[in-house]
Amino acid sequence: MVDSHLRRSSRVGRGGPGSTGRGGGEVSAPTARTRKNVRNADRLARGIQRVTASPVGVYQSAVVRIGVSATYLLFLLRELPHRHELYGPDGPWRWDMARQLIHSNEAFTVLMWSDSTLWFEIVYALTLLSAALLMIGWRTRVTAVLFMVGVLSLQNRSIFMGDGGDNVIHLLAIYLVLTRCARVWSLDARRAGRDAARSAGGRAPVRDVAGPLLWAAVGPVLLVATLMGGLGGTWWLKSLLWVLWLGNAVWWLLNRYAPDRELRTLLDVVANLAHGAALVVIMAEVCLIYATAGWYKIQGSRWQDGTALYYPLKLDYFTPWPGLSGLLASSALAVMVLTYATVIVQVAFPFTLFNRRVKNVLLVVMIGEHAGIAVLLGLPFFSMAMIAADAVFLPTVFLVWLGARVTRGRQRLFSRPAGTPVLPGQRQPGGQEREAPQHGGGGGHTLVG
Repeated sequence: MVDSHLRRSSRVGRGGPGSTGRGGGEVSAPTARTRKNVRNADRLARGIQRVTASPVGVYQSAVVRIGVSATYLLFLLRELPHRHELYGPDGPWRWDMARQLIHSNEAFTVLMWSDSTLWFEIVYALTLLSAALLMIGWRTRVTAVLFMVGVLSLQNRSIFMGDGGDNVIHLLAIYLVLTRCARVWSLDARRAGRDAARSAGGRAPVRDVAGPLLWAAVGPVLLVATLMGGLGGTWWLKSLLWVLWLGNAVWWLLNRYAPDRELRTLLDVVANLAHGAALVVIMAEVCLIYATAGWYKIQGSRWQDGTALYYPLKLDYFTPWPGLSGLLASSALAVMVLTYATVIVQVAFPFTLFNRRVKNVLLVVMIGEHAGIAVLLGLPFFSMAMIAADAVFLPTVFLVWLGARVTRGRQRLFSRPAGTPVLPGQRQPGGQEREAPQHGGGGGHTLVG
């Protein structure tokens, strides 16, 4: 093989058969293919580096976290006077009936651990608290799990009380556990920024006490619930909870005693991959929701003739503003345009993901559609849940711009007392004034600090 290769090389060097010019045609073709292969390998390497070295879509995941937790927090606050009728001991779906159903479908809810009113109040209060803490991003690894447990517990206790928005929150609460959704716009991000500043200044980071205490408190509860069969009949939930608990224990130990070891880097890569996979699943879920909704609408005769929107606008249950609903229903052209536009947007959206401009336009239309549903049909929490899910497709440039504007507004609101005059900045040589520092897209500033 070596001799034949040498003979072939000598023929190429002498400008043998098929050669052109000095180098010959036999040299130019492999060189072009080699360059193309190298470029493809470089693209692949950059792609792998992108999804493993750092989490993707940190701004999108932060908006989803804030939107989902805020939606459920507001829902629980609104239903606070009616909580016993919805999910508690005074509901038409009694505790023994719920126990029989859960025994057959193997669902999970901690409300089946006891039928006492005190236990229900504790679970409801902890769900409220976890939603508030997840929204501001405090100890997100723990609060995301507690939020998921609270959502599943309340919804699975009375499954006939939910709607499409509850289903979206149900799914997103599970997916958020796997995301690194507190890298920006959270108290966790602010604490990490302060620790990085202390390390850069040669000082030791502030010792974390609350995080280990929370996980130490969750461990015995998880162990007892597993041994007593209180985690439902599905294997995936038990595995997920134990993997999260043990994984975070290993993460804390490596951060404390071996922050520069390869195993610590490996855990970071696994977390980034899980984060990216969860975001992909959320995107696929949103596309599936819109695709199924749109194609089912196409099959309906009222959607085909453009009158479907007229009927909910005339139902008392869905007309919080009868005058506004009546005004819209009185225009046959407006009803027809909105009916057809709803179907077209829902069916077309999954096909526009590869065209950024068209996708952004349809995204604005869908968010406006959900805002209209919230106002006209009186479904604010369904609309908020869908807008929170849609946020996973928002462009990063827009989210960075929005975060900078909110941060600047917060600083103007709280940085000085009311009535204090604003003094101009000190003039620099050359007649230019000192401007406020501009925050980059990857900076550590957050909405809360």
